[in-house]
Amino acid sequence: MNALPAAVRPPGRVAAPSFADVVAEHLDAVYRYLVYLTGDRVAAEDLAAETFERAFRSWRRFDPRRGAPRTWLCRIAHSAAVDWFRAEARRHRREETYSRDDALLEESVFAEGLSPELERALRRLTPAEREVVALRVLLELDGPSAARVLGISGTACSTRLSRALK
Repeated sequence: MNALPAAVRPPGRVAAPSFADVVAEHLDAVYRYLVYLTGDRVAAEDLAAETFERAFRSWRRFDPRRGAPRTWLCRIAHSAAVDWFRAEARRHRREETYSRDDALLEESVFAEGLSPELERALRRLTPAEREVVALRVLLELDGPSAARVLGISGTACSTRLSRALK
């Protein structure tokens, strides 16, 4: 916490918000992002907890001059989700060895009140497409911020969003 008032602070110095304030402001957005990314509410809860645990451990290194807290948190969430997808792929391969039964859940995963058509459309998107839709539409990140979270160029981000919306 910065004890100096804004008028007394040295120029170019940005006061970092408290971690508790960042969590309070962005927890729901990060959770919704992870729901759209994974298509699984339970996994999204676990990943949101992991995201904020990782963020807490690296909070001292967060520099508000380098990016917004939401972008920083989404980057951490993206990394946690990539790890989760890899683990899920390994688990799925192990399960396929023992079973070929693939039952789809019919319950709404993405949001309450979505039409069945929109729910089916979201399920047909690849995880990468769902992620860009979540970042740009749900979290309302601008193109460059979403591209930084995804680790891709702004053009690739725009192209991926365009394809997902089609």
